[in-house]
Amino acid sequence: MPIAQSKVTAQGQISVPANVRRKLGIGPGSVLEWEEEGGKIVVSRAFRFSSQDIHRALFGDRPPAARSLKELKEGIGRYVRKRHARH
Repeated sequence: MPIAQSKVTAQGQISVPANVRRKLGIGPGSVLEWEEEGGKIVVSRAFRFSSQDIHRALFGDRPPAARSLKELKEGIGRYVRKRHARH
């Protein structure tokens, strides 16, 4: 059962219902992500990257090897591009 409904305007815009904004903790300027999961579209609040996200992107599950600053910046860039690539 859906928690809320929205109508799409002629310009393709929607309003996010107040109870959904409260649940997601969003307000003016917040960014929402739209993802496809198992034939459904899931909307979620976009979060900033945590240090754990960056660590996993750079090192996976293995212990980190020594890296230069250039290698760290390149790894972060690859992760951000991959995460935000249009599918």
